[in-house]
Amino acid sequence: MKKYNFTLAASMLTVILLVVVYMAPTAFSQDDMTQVPTDGFAKLERPRVPFAHDAHNEKAGLDDCIVCHHSKNDDGTRNMETSSEGEPCSSCHAEKRTDGGTPLMRAYHLQCQGCHKKQGKGPVACAQCHPKS
Repeated sequence: MKKYNFTLAASMLTVILLVVVYMAPTAFSQDDMTQVPTDGFAKLERPRVPFAHDAHNEKAGLDDCIVCHHSKNDDGTRNMETSSEGEPCSSCHAEKRTDGGTPLMRAYHLQCQGCHKKQGKGPVACAQCHPKS
């Protein structure tokens, strides 16, 4: 009887480990984004920005998600210790703001253009990011 319980437990553990090993890459990866999200905008003024998330990060050598996915402190300042990965930018940055916070469009532009200018690489002009339809 004890041998049977051990064999059953070992078999169950093996199955669980196989499932975890098989599913781990999926759980820790994001479906590759192909465009910058537009959640939070009532109407777009320009075409959506094509953005291959994984290819961009690989080319830019970005391994730390928090570089782009910052969160905010209680006083509204940028928190570079805690990631907001998985949350839309619009959850903190409204399209129009009256509280002095950064509006959504400005947040995107500051984030992307600011990094591109700092690195001396990447698009910074409107048409370089927003292709004509």
